[in-house]
Amino acid sequence: MSELTLGIGAARALHLAAQAMLQPRRARATRDDVLAAIRRMGVLQIDTISVVARSPYLVLWSRLGDYDPVWLETLLAEGKLFEYWAHEACFVPIEDYGLYRHRMLDPHSMGWKSGASWMKGHAEQVDRVLEHIRLNGATRAADFERTDGKSGGWWEWKPEKRSLEALFTAGKVMVARRQNFHRVYDLAERVLPGWDDSRAPAIEEVRREFVLRAVKALGLARAAWVPDYHRTRAPHVAPQALADEGLLLRARVDGWKDPVFVHPDHAALLEEAAAGRLNPTVTTLLSPFDPIVWDRRRALELFGFDYRLECYTPAEKRQYGYFTLPVLRRGQLIGRIDAKAHRAAGVFELKSVALEPGVRPSERLLRDLAAAVARCARWHGCPAVEVGRSDPDEVAAQLRAIFFLPESIAA
Repeated sequence: MSELTLGIGAARALHLAAQAMLQPRRARATRDDVLAAIRRMGVLQIDTISVVARSPYLVLWSRLGDYDPVWLETLLAEGKLFEYWAHEACFVPIEDYGLYRHRMLDPHSMGWKSGASWMKGHAEQVDRVLEHIRLNGATRAADFERTDGKSGGWWEWKPEKRSLEALFTAGKVMVARRQNFHRVYDLAERVLPGWDDSRAPAIEEVRREFVLRAVKALGLARAAWVPDYHRTRAPHVAPQALADEGLLLRARVDGWKDPVFVHPDHAALLEEAAAGRLNPTVTTLLSPFDPIVWDRRRALELFGFDYRLECYTPAEKRQYGYFTLPVLRRGQLIGRIDAKAHRAAGVFELKSVALEPGVRPSERLLRDLAAAVARCARWHGCPAVEVGRSDPDEVAAQLRAIFFLPESIAA
C-alpha cells in the first residue's frame, strides 16, 4: 500500500475506531464484551479515586455503555485478567503475562516501583509475609495489624503492605481477586499454576511486540507516542524499522513532518479514514486515565486538547476542578466536566462545565452533552443531575433547562 495522507479529522477518527469509540454501541454489553474491550486496548489502567466510578469501570462504560462493574472483578478472579505495572498499574489479559515477566525478573526495570531494595533490606519480614500467605491462603494488607504506630497515610504503608507490593512487583505474588476494590494477594504459583519462565518470549521479541501492540491499540501513532503506551524503557525498537520489515504501514497526517504508523490489521480502516468514510458520532465522558487522553502530549497533538489532572494540585490553584472528565463529542474533545456522584442522595453533580476555546455551545452540542451526562448519571444510580458553574456562563443555564425536560434527552 502506498503512503496515504490523512487530514487531522480523519486521523482522529482512525484513532477512535481502533479504540472502539467511533460510534455508539447498539447491543447491550455482556461480560465477554468487557474482556474483549480490555484485549482491544491491551491494558486497562487502575486508579482508586471514586468521586465518580473508579477509572477502570468508567473507561469500560465509555466504550460499552451500561454494564455490570462486577464483571471486571469476576474476570480477574477467574484468571482471565491479571494485574501488573503496564502503562501504570493495570488490568491485563492473562495471555499477555509472558510479555511482562521480564519486568518482574529484572529489579532495575521498574524504577521507583521496584521493591528490590525493600526486599533486600527487610528479607526476614518479607519471608514472614510469604510464609503467612503460604499457610493461610490469599491475603489482604488489612489482614496484618499495624504495629509501627504510624497513621497509615498514602505514603506510610505498613511494613507488610510494602512487602506485599514488593513481592507483587517481583512476580512472587499476584492479585488473586479484589475485595471492595482492595487487592487480595496469593502466591503466583497458585494464581497462575503451570507457568514456567521458559515460556516467556525473549526480550527482543517483547520489545517488538510492545511496539506492534501500541500502534494497533492507537490506530495510528507517531514514533514518539509509542513508548508511553506500555511505559517501555530504552532500548526501543523503532516503528520505522518494523515498517521497513513490512510489519507496520506508514501514512502521513496533514501538517505533520514525521510519518505515522498503522498496524496492518487496520489497513482497511486506514483506507476508509483517508477516503473520509469514518464518521465519529460518539458523545461520552472519559476517565482522566482513558487511553485516549492519558498521554497528555498525544491528546494535545492529535486533538488540540491541553489536559492535566488537577486532583494533586492545591484546591486554590485548580483551573477546572478536582477530577475533570474530558468530553468526547463526534471526534473532538470539546471540554471537561468536574463531576461528583452523590450516590446515597441519587444526585450526579456537575460542579463545573468548561468548553474548549472556540467551541460554540449550539443547541445540538448541548443536547449531545446532556444526553451523555444523563446516561452516565443513570449508570451511577443517580436519577437527578445538578449543574453548577460553567464556562461560558450561559452553558449552565442552558443545561439546566434541558435537564428540567427529561423527555428531550436522548435515551
